[in-house]
Amino acid sequence: MRPPIAINGGGLDGDQYPNAVWDEEGQCWISDAEIAEIGYTAFTSKPKKHQVTARLIVRRVKRLGSPAVPAGQGTLFDTWRYHAAFTDSPLSLKDTERDRRRHAVVEQVIADIKNSAFAHALSGHFQANAAWFTLAAIAHNLTRAAGTLADAIHARATTATIRDHLIDVPASLARSARRLTLHLPERPPWAGDFAQPFTAVHTPPPTV
Repeated sequence: MRPPIAINGGGLDGDQYPNAVWDEEGQCWISDAEIAEIGYTAFTSKPKKHQVTARLIVRRVKRLGSPAVPAGQGTLFDTWRYHAAFTDSPLSLKDTERDRRRHAVVEQVIADIKNSAFAHALSGHFQANAAWFTLAAIAHNLTRAAGTLADAIHARATTATIRDHLIDVPASLARSARRLTLHLPERPPWAGDFAQPFTAVHTPPPTV
C-alpha cells in the first residue's frame, strides 16, 4: 500500500486544496485531505472469471464541527471521514482522485433533477413527456445559473434550496393608478443574494 499523501495544487508536499471543496456530508468547505491507494480484488466470493482487480483509492478529511474540548485536554486522535473509490483509471493518484470528485459533482446534479421534474412522466404519450423533460431541463439549468450568479453557497445548493431562497420570495401585490406594484419583504434574509443575479444580468458589459 502506498503511504497517504496530502493534496494540493502542485506537488505532494502541501496539505491544502488550491480551492476549497464543498463537502455535502459535513455541509462545509474543506481545504485539506489525504489520499492513499492499494491494489484490491473485488467480488472474491464469485468465480475467478468474475473477479476484478483494480485500484482502491481512499480520501480522508478531518471531521469538522466536533464538540469543544476543554483547555489542556487534547484529543487522543483526530476523527476522520473516509471516501473510497474503486477504479481502473490509468491516471496518477492525485489526478484519479480529482476526477472521482468531479464525477461526484455530476452525480449530485443528476440526482437533484431526478428528485424534481424528472421524478415522473406526466403523460402516457412520448411526445408530451419529451416536451416535459425538455422544459424541465431548461428550468433546472436556469435555476442553477441563478444560484451561480447569486453567490458561492447557492452555486453549490440544490435547486430546491435556490427556489426557497431566491425564487419563492413572499411578496404582496398592490394596484394603484392602473399599475401593479410588487412589494417585497423589507429585510429578507437573502436580500443580497436575491439582487445579485439581477445586477449581474443587467449590468452593462465592460468597455474594452
